Amino acid sequence: MVLHPGRKHKFIFFLTTVLLCPALVFCVPFSVWAAPAAAGNSFQEEAEVRKEMPVESNEWENWPAGPLIGAQSAILMEANTGAILYEKNIHDKLYPASITKILTALIAMENSPLDDIVTYSNEAVNSIDWLTDSNMGIKAGEQITMEQSLYGLLVGSANEAGNAIGEHISGSISSFVDLMNKKAAELGCQDSHFVTSNGIFDENHYTSAYDMALIARAFFSNDLLCKMASTANYTIPVSATVSQEMNVHSKNQLFANKTYAYEYLVGSKTGYTSEARQTLVSCAQKDGLKLICVILKEESPAQYTDTIDLFTYGFSNFHAVNVSEADTEYTVGNNSFFESDSDVFGNSDPLLTINPADIIVLPNTAEYKDVESELDYDNGPEESAATIHFTYNGSFVGSASVEIVRTNAAASKTQNSTNAAAGQVYYINIKNVLFAVVAMAIFLFALISLISLLRNYSFGKRRKVSLKRSKRRRKDGIDFDRYTRGPDGL
Repeated sequence: MVLHPGRKHKFIFFLTTVLLCPALVFCVPFSVWAAPAAAGNSFQEEAEVRKEMPVESNEWENWPAGPLIGAQSAILMEANTGAILYEKNIHDKLYPASITKILTALIAMENSPLDDIVTYSNEAVNSIDWLTDSNMGIKAGEQITMEQSLYGLLVGSANEAGNAIGEHISGSISSFVDLMNKKAAELGCQDSHFVTSNGIFDENHYTSAYDMALIARAFFSNDLLCKMASTANYTIPVSATVSQEMNVHSKNQLFANKTYAYEYLVGSKTGYTSEARQTLVSCAQKDGLKLICVILKEESPAQYTDTIDLFTYGFSNFHAVNVSEADTEYTVGNNSFFESDSDVFGNSDPLLTINPADIIVLPNTAEYKDVESELDYDNGPEESAATIHFTYNGSFVGSASVEIVRTNAAASKTQNSTNAAAGQVYYINIKNVLFAVVAMAIFLFALISLISLLRNYSFGKRRKVSLKRSKRRRKDGIDFDRYTRGPDGL
């Protein structure tokens, strides 16, 4: 078959198109997929390198060795005491991503009733990227309660919720950010600077594992926030101010029935941006220990395995010691100076006591007798007389407050009567002693002042009478000297 020259060119073009199109269809996706795959491999390689980084707590004397993990920075803190059990680069300044939201939620709980109505402004809703930023789908102008907003923030990681909460509390996001930085400073944070209420990337928005643990310690002390941070799914129903039902779901794999479900979890919050990589803050409780774990700059799913490994390390290698039960050095009741066979100012309890709830955390290889202690009279709670700080081989392991006993009069009367009948030893009530001493001092001062006043008054009166008599005698010309002179006038 002979083709016309024009048709020949068309045929060649058609044939070329038919042959090249399939190649383009397959080649383009491969080239597009190749870049993320290469990038993913690069991030994983970096995480492997980070496993070789030194873990500072592994260098502590007689301290259990912790796991080597791929996170750039990580901390395991005991929440009741603030004791650090594991630390790796805990003061490195890194991007937190969405774990920022636990600080936003903490401030909201402290500054707004849960039934407050939060209006979602156009700026709050539309300043985020709806395609890439986590959101719950609320529309500008719609209203929900603060409680619903917090669930949206912590369960669905909704970025517009962070914006709206900030505007509701402070009037603007910038003013709320100022409040965030102030709160962080109050909690003891030194390596943080917050710019957004939701953690969307900003190069000036950063924190450290240590600072985030301090924030988490306050966050997980609130029962409702713990509940929100452990909720997998939440629904915001249609209402007069909401046009459509919103269902938010957590991506946290530590939750029940998820891939890395952790039995002792109290709550957890995830975070991710391409700059921050994976971040995670979590809390777990078991055997008298309440542990907080913070993971910064890790690759998925290692943020979950790192957290589980650190929780396992903490619960397996450490134990809580009740100070009031173990201590003998600071137990005032054992000091015979305060003892008496019978009460001086009425039946009473020991005048000072160690807070029975205070604990320290020690490695399983250590005992209470191994710790060193120091009294601090200046930086304790208002109701305490002093604070005892404990260290083990130089590592802080907890504190206990020494408190003035505050007895209930009615309860004390019954209890003390029972103790008296049993012939037990009693203690001087310091309040009664102080009151008696002060009252006695006031009484003595008043008595001495009164006596002095009376003496001065009496002396002045006698002197005045004596002067009058002397004047009268001189006026009458009576010579008293003659009654005292001798016969010779001497």
